[in-house]
Amino acid sequence: MPDPLQTPDYFGLRDMVSVEQLFNVRAYLGHRSMLRNPYMTPYLFGTRQGIDIFDLEQTAQLLFDALNFTAHIAYRGGIILFMIQHRQMMHLVEKTAKMVGEYSYCRPWGGGVFTDSTNFYGATTRLPDLIIMLNTMNSLGFEHVAVRDAAKMLIPTVGIVDSNCDPRLVTYPVPGNDDSPVTIRHWCSLFAEAIMLAKRRARRDDATRKRLASAGDQTPP
Repeated sequence: MPDPLQTPDYFGLRDMVSVEQLFNVRAYLGHRSMLRNPYMTPYLFGTRQGIDIFDLEQTAQLLFDALNFTAHIAYRGGIILFMIQHRQMMHLVEKTAKMVGEYSYCRPWGGGVFTDSTNFYGATTRLPDLIIMLNTMNSLGFEHVAVRDAAKMLIPTVGIVDSNCDPRLVTYPVPGNDDSPVTIRHWCSLFAEAIMLAKRRARRDDATRKRLASAGDQTPP
């Protein structure tokens, strides 16, 4: 059997990502240029009528990297936490996480959820192996505290970073629109599909390993 970590696209995710598709869901739209975070400048194609426009070639590659990493976490049975602070889309994100057998947290964030989890929950708690943040800003326009807390606890993050975001603490930043409902639906759909593909592949590979082990046990000395 091939080694998943040595296979560039073990789960066949490359065909899921295309510049045309990203364009159709308006992933290229950023915020007004006056709101731009300077660390997002390298990911921009330019500005049109005062609105930052993302370079979708870069977005497509970084999105593939994020999906591939997510799939590897799911393949190994890791805990994945979906997060968003967007009232209109929180139910979709919760539904997406439930559909793929993972977790979500879309409510106001309390300090210490990660950094002081034992006192926060009153018991030893396993923290997530990956956080997928469909936006990295809170409802007041400041960086979501979970981005910083995850970095402190060395929890890898995948984050959709709009042009007003700071991508530096996000492990796998994906430059793109984090406000439009149609775009958020697209992000949810892609990550859900990547997770489900990985889990199906894990079950198939596990069955293959058991079959090979059984055949080896039956081989005469």
